[in-house]
Amino acid sequence: MHQEERLLAIFTYLKDHQKMSIHEICARLHVSRDTARRDILKLLEQGTVTRTYGGISLPVLKNSIKEYRERLQEGSAEKEKLAQKAYEFIQPNGHYFFDVSTTVRFLAQKIDRPVWIWTHSLDNVEVLSEKEQVNVSTIGGRLQKKDRFFYHPNCAEYIRTLHFNAAFLGTATINHQGLYYTDEDDAFVKREAIRQAEYTIVMAEADKFNAMSYHKAAGWSEVDILITDAEPPQDMKRILSANKVQVIIV
Repeated sequence: MHQEERLLAIFTYLKDHQKMSIHEICARLHVSRDTARRDILKLLEQGTVTRTYGGISLPVLKNSIKEYRERLQEGSAEKEKLAQKAYEFIQPNGHYFFDVSTTVRFLAQKIDRPVWIWTHSLDNVEVLSEKEQVNVSTIGGRLQKKDRFFYHPNCAEYIRTLHFNAAFLGTATINHQGLYYTDEDDAFVKREAIRQAEYTIVMAEADKFNAMSYHKAAGWSEVDILITDAEPPQDMKRILSANKVQVIIV
């Protein structure tokens, strides 16, 4: 098991138990104490866990307990700036995937040209349904009411029949490994959409850097453009540059 997989397994356990000892890491992941210590150090470096006597505990994750409607009101000025820059990448008659994201919702509000948009976001559908020039489709499925998105177990089959000029994504948190989200089904939909897109464009406020949520949707090799409102930390800059991610500061 690679370190990235072990870190995710640790987070999955912490999600339910809040704390995890070195002994539990060794027993559950079948690794040595030295490997467990290296994994703990990696998590501590990222600032995603706190040290406890004999192990680690999980701090409150960004956005993990705030419902969509609450998040929509936070940082609206920053979201507006990110959306304005992202809108420059929308071309007439283009085909796009719009993520379920409060920031992407701001982008949806700006659309004033003929485009085709696929989304799993109820709020994006509501916004885009008022725009005559926009053809909007959903992936279908059951509505996840808390975060207001649709999901169906077989949605990947439908998404794989599509092609997007670009996928526009928000994110819960971003770190050295890539883009992470708090809901597993949501992350799954994003992964499939990214695979069908020519370009992946991520909009993220600076407070999303070097944090961690539970479910990974993409590594940096799969991201083309990152639009943010402040300079990334130096360690993130090196990773973004190594993966040829274009960073746009607004």
